[in-house]
Amino acid sequence: LDEVSPRALAVDAVNTVVFHPDGRRTGDNTDVPGLVAALRERGVEKVGSAAVLGAGATASSALAALGQVCDGPVLAFVRGPERAAQMRALGQQLGVDVVPQAWDRAAEAFAAELVISTTPVGSTDHLAAAVPEEPGVLFDVLYHPWPTALAAAWQQRGAVVLGGLDLLVHQAVLQFRAFTGLVDADVVAAMRVAGEAVLSQAG
Repeated sequence: LDEVSPRALAVDAVNTVVFHPDGRRTGDNTDVPGLVAALRERGVEKVGSAAVLGAGATASSALAALGQVCDGPVLAFVRGPERAAQMRALGQQLGVDVVPQAWDRAAEAFAAELVISTTPVGSTDHLAAAVPEEPGVLFDVLYHPWPTALAAAWQQRGAVVLGGLDLLVHQAVLQFRAFTGLVDADVVAAMRVAGEAVLSQAG
């Protein structure tokens, strides 16, 4: 890449490469603004507390997004001291107050106003029974299979739940704009319909 956006550098992850007519290649990360846009679509502008489950690349994007959404500390539930140190360091870099927590205490995340789960399929299934009667907002970044056990338990409580398709669509809209230059194009609904159609055939 000839250039990388400050956002992608901050989270050490590029998910979008734009090829320019002059041959230059620039890298960006659309997951961060995609997360923020998806939350705003569901009316989540600001929260006082948040928790992140996991410590991978998507968790890094989630922390960067929470820097714009969360006014208070962010609990990061991770496996092992190395992951805890990584999340704490990333939080310092992003200006987010990250408080690492042991994974075996992950159910405590559900006391936060916003919970973002970035873990692989099946990792949070055992936590479904721990969802409180009145939970906050859940953003589970998985989209297949859907709903996850955790998302289903959250939905049964009547609380706000966002899934991986929400993130996929909103980050893709930003990619579409970067590729085409059509910044005013409203393609969210069309992309969501297309995504649902593909997932319905996934089995």
